[in-house]
Amino acid sequence: MSAPENRPEDGLPPAASRAVVKARRRIVPFLLLMYMVAFLDRTNVGIAKQALNVDLGISDAVFALGAGIFFVGYALFEIPSNLILYRVGAQRWMTRIMVTWGLISAGMAFVVGPTSFCVMRLLLGIAEAGFFPGVMLYLTFWFPQRSRAKVLGLFYIGYPMAMVAGNPLSGLLFHLSGLWGFAGWQWMFVVEGLLAVLMGIATFIILPNGPKVVSWLTEGERAALDKILTEEAREIEGPRHEGLWKAFTSPLTICLVVFYGLMQIGSYGVVFYLPEQVSRILHEGQGVYVGLVSAIPWLAAAFAVWLMPQPVQRRLGLRPGIVLCLIGFSGGLVLSAIHGVVTGIVGLSLAASCIMVLSALFWILPLSIFTGKRAAAVVALINSIGNLGGFFAPNIRSLADRFYETPKAGLYAIAMISIFAIALSMVLPLKNHAARGRKGKDEALSGQHVF
Repeated sequence: MSAPENRPEDGLPPAASRAVVKARRRIVPFLLLMYMVAFLDRTNVGIAKQALNVDLGISDAVFALGAGIFFVGYALFEIPSNLILYRVGAQRWMTRIMVTWGLISAGMAFVVGPTSFCVMRLLLGIAEAGFFPGVMLYLTFWFPQRSRAKVLGLFYIGYPMAMVAGNPLSGLLFHLSGLWGFAGWQWMFVVEGLLAVLMGIATFIILPNGPKVVSWLTEGERAALDKILTEEAREIEGPRHEGLWKAFTSPLTICLVVFYGLMQIGSYGVVFYLPEQVSRILHEGQGVYVGLVSAIPWLAAAFAVWLMPQPVQRRLGLRPGIVLCLIGFSGGLVLSAIHGVVTGIVGLSLAASCIMVLSALFWILPLSIFTGKRAAAVVALINSIGNLGGFFAPNIRSLADRFYETPKAGLYAIAMISIFAIALSMVLPLKNHAARGRKGKDEALSGQHVF
């Protein structure tokens, strides 16, 4: 997963290259585990969907509202959470985030009806707010721009791996139904929520705030890495310091927010419904078998996001790579609606793989334009508002399915979203502005490369 320590890393000076390789080996696997647990607790509600309907009378419409309302709480607290992380450090704030969301996720086992279901989903979003943009900001403390495509690809493995490990784990926990009077879905929420609490405690022990406080970098490696990161930050910031309002209202930021929202509609349109769709394809109820088959698309996505982001960026470029991913995603969804088990699983695998690679490619752009406090705020803004796509995705699918009276309609509706995303990608400045210096950054913020 990483280059040998004696091989220059992406053209960096030898000492900086060694520092980057060491950081990637020591930090990224732990961040990946954190992301796996985060996504497991965010999306395991999709696995519990059928059981919640039977045991608590949670209708499809209420489920769609509860699944999506998570992102409302998430959006409201994302920016202040990331600014707090920037001030107090990743170690303490990430610990707080993981412990609180783990406790609330475990508390999902005690919902009793539609109202408590929606309230707990809202609280879960509030508790988790700041995690993802906090990680994106944290990566800028360690990795120069030329190394981030590889690092982002490795980090994003946590998303599909959460599905690979999570679906069978959740299916297995369902078989604990009746133990100590708890239903299987209750055991799922309790066990997977407590995993987040344990990861939060480990975060406080393991996660360093930055290169200056670790003993596994030599003074030379630390100095070389700090020099490159400082030069990049100075190049991005330039001689003037624009306020947060200018960064928030720039045409570039607005387009990135909208584009990310469309991406998230596609992503969660798959995540929340994939177990149910596999169950329908196999004509089987939820359990270990459906959980194992549901892991296949995410296993394919894990390999894709591990291997593809850096080659795609270097050989195709961001714009062609992003467009290709969007086409593959929509085509995969349509393919999954065609009758047949193999065809359906292949289609879901293609859709999951493309949306993962797309996600890793997307974050290269904002992380190359913003730095410091503005990066903390802008990345949080993009993620918080864009993540509202996760609110719209289940509701779009539910409305389409009910209107056309077929479960395929929701798939086609989500696939159509890719057309709007492709159109928007044509006007996004999908280049590395930092490599062009101050001029490129000013043009991006003023919108000269956007419209």
